[in-house]
Amino acid sequence: MSEYHIPVLLKESIEGLNIQPEGVYLDLTYGGGGHSRAILDRLEGGVLMGFDQDEDAVAHMPEDRRFIPVHHNFRYMRNFVRYYELKGVDGILADLGVSSHEFDEAERGFSFRFDAELDMRMNRKSRLKASDVLNTYSEEALLAIFRNYGEIENAGRLVGAIAKRRQEQSLLTSGDLYQGIQACIPKMKEKKYLAKVYQALRIEVNGELEALKEMLEQTKEVLRPGGRLVVITYHSLEDRIVKNFLKTGNVEGKVEKDPIYGHETKGFDLINRKVILPSAEEIQRNPRARSAKLRIAAKPVETDE
Repeated sequence: MSEYHIPVLLKESIEGLNIQPEGVYLDLTYGGGGHSRAILDRLEGGVLMGFDQDEDAVAHMPEDRRFIPVHHNFRYMRNFVRYYELKGVDGILADLGVSSHEFDEAERGFSFRFDAELDMRMNRKSRLKASDVLNTYSEEALLAIFRNYGEIENAGRLVGAIAKRRQEQSLLTSGDLYQGIQACIPKMKEKKYLAKVYQALRIEVNGELEALKEMLEQTKEVLRPGGRLVVITYHSLEDRIVKNFLKTGNVEGKVEKDPIYGHETKGFDLINRKVILPSAEEIQRNPRARSAKLRIAAKPVETDE
């Protein structure tokens, strides 16, 4: 039996959290629990709050007095930290993207490997499915999604093919979609192209980039000074947002100045100046780690000048 989810960059991300036995930590993407278990192993009197909007992941969460399960999107992080009166969070871990379990469950619709319903909802209580996006969005909206979220070069041709196909029949399964866009797929690059198409649809269905931006902004309030922020990204869109935030303190990457003294506002203190990538051994063991990038930073400690 395959693992529910193989944690990526486990050793490096746990070291990046600089875990204190009595500290307070947040795992914003519980998934299969690999990172959470490693955090709990290092806690003695500390607390870990684990987030996941996927009910399958929540069902696997541990019953542990040190663990607080949260069945919600991490964009609500600040609300739950306040609700449970967790003051001074010492570290936040976010392993972004889709879990191995979600990819491997055909009925979830995250993978083009299966001819399954085009669902792609991380939270199955939400209403919008990928099939809804394909069948009801305007051509202009679809063009923006595939250009912005998939960075697809022939997005115009792709949208044209989708529009033509959906006039003939609804696009409900991955097979329907493939048949409709087959002529748009570059030869010898089928998997890479389909991965971009599915990525774009998944980001739209789950509001992933907006949720990421909201979460990052909240870390400035939730983390104590010196607290660690550890983020694993899997594609350039989310990595760019994280990189901008850590550098400037805002997700747009704008260098802003203090309105009183005119000093440039700074972001977080980078723990690793250079992005951390998985080793060749890890990629061989877990091919899905191939595109992972790890960034580690600390909330600045205010000093009197």
